[in-house]
Formats: sequence, C-alpha cells, structure tokens
Amino acid sequence: MSDSRHLVVVGASLAGLRAIEAARADGFDGRITLIGAEPHLPYDRPPLSKAYLDELPVGQEPESTVFRSEQMLTDDLNVEVLLGVPASGLDTAARVVSLSDGRVVDYDLLVIATGADARRLPGTDNLAGVHTLRTLDDAVAVRAALDAGARTVIIGAGFIGSEIASGAHKRGLSPVLIEALPTPLVRAVGEEMGAELAALHTRNGIDLRCGVPVASIEGNGHVERVVLADGSEIPADLVVVGAGAIPGTAWLEGSGLTVDNGVVCDENMWTGIDGIYAAGDVARWHNATFDRPMRLEHWTSAAEQGAIAARNALNPSTPKPYATVPYFWSDWYDVRIQFVGSTNADEIVVVEDLDTDGRLVALYREGDRLGGVLTVNGQTEIMKYRGQILKRASFVDAVEFAEKRKAARANASRETVPTPS
Repeated sequence: MSDSRHLVVVGASLAGLRAIEAARADGFDGRITLIGAEPHLPYDRPPLSKAYLDELPVGQEPESTVFRSEQMLTDDLNVEVLLGVPASGLDTAARVVSLSDGRVVDYDLLVIATGADARRLPGTDNLAGVHTLRTLDDAVAVRAALDAGARTVIIGAGFIGSEIASGAHKRGLSPVLIEALPTPLVRAVGEEMGAELAALHTRNGIDLRCGVPVASIEGNGHVERVVLADGSEIPADLVVVGAGAIPGTAWLEGSGLTVDNGVVCDENMWTGIDGIYAAGDVARWHNATFDRPMRLEHWTSAAEQGAIAARNALNPSTPKPYATVPYFWSDWYDVRIQFVGSTNADEIVVVEDLDTDGRLVALYREGDRLGGVLTVNGQTEIMKYRGQILKRASFVDAVEFAEKRKAARANASRETVPTPS
C-alpha cells in the first residue's frame, strides 16, 4: 500500500536534493514536491567561486554544476518540480506553503532547505557591475566580466572573496581586495591564522587593503569606482561583494517557527513543530559533538543534514540525531586550505609552518581537547585530525600525534634524497 503523505521540500539546494534522494532510498513512495526560488535545477555551489571562474580556451564553457537532470528528478525520483517561485509564507496550522505567484502547496511533511542569501551593500541594487557570488547567475556574470579584463575590486577578504581574487589573478588581472577588519577571516580561523592566510595574497602580488571600510560605490548606471573611508578611490568595472550570507528565513515570518540566526532545530533537525524539519545553511541545530548550537555553511554538512532531516521526518518515532565535525575547504592560487572542527580556541599551536615546512598545520585547543585543525597543503593530513576530534582526543595527545606525523614525513624525505655517487 502506497504512502499517502505529501513531502514538500522548500529549497532546490544540495540539502533539498539529498532530502528527496534519502526519502526515496528509505522506501517512501508518496508525493514529493520540490520548491525552488531560482529557475535552475539543484546545482553545486562551491565550484562557482573555484573551478567555474577558471580561465578557459575561447569558446569553451565551464562544466555544468547541476546535480541531476529534470528528467531524473521527475521520472526517476517522481518529484513535482516548481522552480522560479520563491516560498513567501508558511501556515503551520493549515499545513500549507504559500508561493510568490499566489499558489499554495499543502504538505504533511516539510523539509526547509532554503539556504542563505548573500549580503548586499545598500544603494547598489540598480548599479550594473556590482555583484555578489551566491548563485549560478552571479557566477556567469562575474566570469564574463573577468574574461573581459574588468578592473576588479572585491569587498571582503573571506573565503569567497579570496577565491575570486585568485581567479582574477590567474587571468593576469590585478584585483584589489578590501577587508574592513584589520585582519581577514578572524571569525573563520582566528586572528593569528587569519594573518597567516592573508600573507598568501601578498605573496601572489595581490593589493590587499585591510582595516579600511568602503564608504561608497559610485557610477552613472554602471559602477565606476569604489571610495574607501580614508578617501582613496579605486577605479572599477567589476565589484564583487563577499560580505557573508544571511539565512533564508524571511518567508517564515509569523509561521511560529523559532528563528535565531537560522531555523532553530534540535539534534534531530526537528523544528519543534509537528512534521517540520530543516537542513543546510538555513538550519541552526544542536551539534552534540561540541554540545552547542551551530549553523554551518558547508557542503558536507548540508548534504548530510538533508538526508537526516528527510529520514527523521518520515520516521519521527525513531529519529537519528545528527552530530558532526565541521569541515570546509578553499582553493587559493596554488594551495588548498582545509579546516575541521571549531575555531573556539583557547590556544593555537602551529606544528608545521609554510615557510619552513611547505605546509601549515595549526591545532586549536578547546578546553583540554583538540577542537579544530587548519591546514594548508595538508590534504593527506586533514581527515586524520577530523578523526582525532571525533574520538575526543586530548590536546596534548593531538600535539604529540602531529609532531610524530611531522617527524615521519621528515624521515621519509631524507630517505628519498639520492646519495651522491
């Protein structure tokens, strides 16, 4: 006998897609409707600021980042797809989602996966050449401007802004990277490591300006210059704003859901209202691994949360909690930056240094435990430290482990050096 329940997923995102796939894999054969604000099928976002911006031969287009074709969604997964129609409201008593075009969609089970929206600078909405980089349409516009050799100014030296600077640099352009704070990435990796990563820009000849906020962005219909608080003016044909993101919760106003830097959930991704779960960038849930609420804008957690949210929605009497060690990565110039864990550090110990070791390994202490690890060029190392955090390794043991790894690599390097004949 088929399941008569109707599962609605709001957000044609990675988390939303994984929710649908998990529901079908779990044997759910009821109706599924996917609602998406953008006209595009669910697509992979991380490449938009990485490989998608790479310079390609003339006439060659970037590889598609779409996860599944419309036929696969509608035929293989039996999903009703409603794209280009943002959700505008939620009535939890009537169990309906309102759409921007006036339609309403009833639901029995609901997974909210509306992600986050890029912060925009006030007064720039009608100024051509000013972009954020959150959507596929954003990436297409930024890529076209870079290909045209635009004088590029990037506001915000976080991971997105830094990746755009790298993409511009690869084309031989000379972007200006502006950061309002004295040190970039303080919230992401801490002040000490933020300064270490900022040095990657200066090593590659990037004009990085820190501690000087933007006063205005000016132009006559199209951006022409960026004016800083110190009075300096930077000519610009392209301005990309990488000033963070805001959880996509505006449509939930008045719904009764608890919204506080995202949709507040328990450890099972449940919102506290019958049948409603959340996943991905929009969800702020209790992460038992660190025993505190977290909202992550990371690919891995979005995928995992989407699947967990759907399965728990279908099986509310036997929920499975979601706990994780956060993980993210970023590619700048010729290096890969990776981080696992939490940046709530009481102390940071640098075990390997880029200048002397050719890689960076920095351990973050939280209490007496290992809380997080930052690596640069540490692709063979990072998941080992994620395992250390999962098993709640003490900080002393983690530092000892890192020192042993460093020594073993040094020994292996000496053994491979040819002996003079």
